[in-house]
Amino acid sequence: MEKELHFEKGEFQARLSAVKTAMEKRGIDVLMISEPPNMNYLTGYDAYSYYVPQFVIVSLKHEQPVWIGRFMDRVSAVMTTYLDDQNIHAYEDKYVHSATLSAFVVIAQTVKDLGGEKACIGVELGGYYYSAKAHADLSRALPQARFVDADLLVSWIRIVKSPAELALMRQAGAIADAMMQRAIDVVAPGIRECDIAAAVYYQMAAGTADFGGSYGCAPPMLCVAERAVAPHAAWTDKPLPKSTTLNLELFGNRLRYQVNLSRSIAVGPPSPAFQNLADVAVEAMNAALDYICPGITCSEVESVFRRSLARHGLEKEARLGYSIGLGYPPGAVERTASLRKGDETVLQPGMCFHMMPGLWLDDVGIAITQSFAVSETRHEPLSSTPRKLFVK
Repeated sequence: MEKELHFEKGEFQARLSAVKTAMEKRGIDVLMISEPPNMNYLTGYDAYSYYVPQFVIVSLKHEQPVWIGRFMDRVSAVMTTYLDDQNIHAYEDKYVHSATLSAFVVIAQTVKDLGGEKACIGVELGGYYYSAKAHADLSRALPQARFVDADLLVSWIRIVKSPAELALMRQAGAIADAMMQRAIDVVAPGIRECDIAAAVYYQMAAGTADFGGSYGCAPPMLCVAERAVAPHAAWTDKPLPKSTTLNLELFGNRLRYQVNLSRSIAVGPPSPAFQNLADVAVEAMNAALDYICPGITCSEVESVFRRSLARHGLEKEARLGYSIGLGYPPGAVERTASLRKGDETVLQPGMCFHMMPGLWLDDVGIAITQSFAVSETRHEPLSSTPRKLFVK
């Protein structure tokens, strides 16, 4: 069966080596990875199968990781990972959504086979895909093991992207640009909000003329009229009035690497006050972007933005941005570094962020953002849509 690898095998081996080094430093013998982006990062595994128990298991004593999941998804593991066949395991379908049988008991046996019966086992306690039942069943099945929290161990390694990963991030940014342009083209009085969403979804899958896209880690955010003050509102089937505002957050996804892009659109002439708010937000964002270089901290970037905003009597309570990259639902946010006061993470070349200087005030909201990669000297924008308020 032909493999569908998106990276050289040597890159996967370098990632695994970095993870094993981090495990040794923490005294972890076996790492059980349940988060889909981390599974993908270490093996290449990619399938819509994360609604059932599945793990990539890394043992310091075992050369390759071991994938284990539902029997019908084994074929995807064979196709999308570099793993040898003997390191691709599966459990029977009778364990899926069973009230009496637990797939975690079978998974625990794989851990034992890797020498983990009495090991220190790291699990992703804070992950989206490691449930309380998973922890309870694994703890019962491995009573002599010691479980420790290894949440974000892989994520902190993922935060610096390789050249090959950055190439995919640039492609994801191009898809995000195409999606936003499609939305801008469609927006007009009388167009239903759901029809804007449909156009965006089409472009998300179609991508560009050079490469296709994939499903995002979250649905598009179309925050219209009175819902423009809410950052994560859902669209409706209402037609757009002759005069209104829209805040759109869209997600270009290329082979699971995602770039976020937000823009505000005014239908009809915007008020001078709203145009001024947009100009102020863009001015502060540009000041922060211009300040970025390797060696400074996330907190320093945020302080530049905050000071620029303060000159206009405004402040932003939420963080200015967050690390992005490889992702699956419910989010591409890596849950590591944030552009916020007090985050002393030092910027390094290859880190990628979504700078989100959205302002949601009592009666108005503005969302004009920029995803970027930290370069060797400054920053590299990952999308090219003009940073401005669009008017239709």
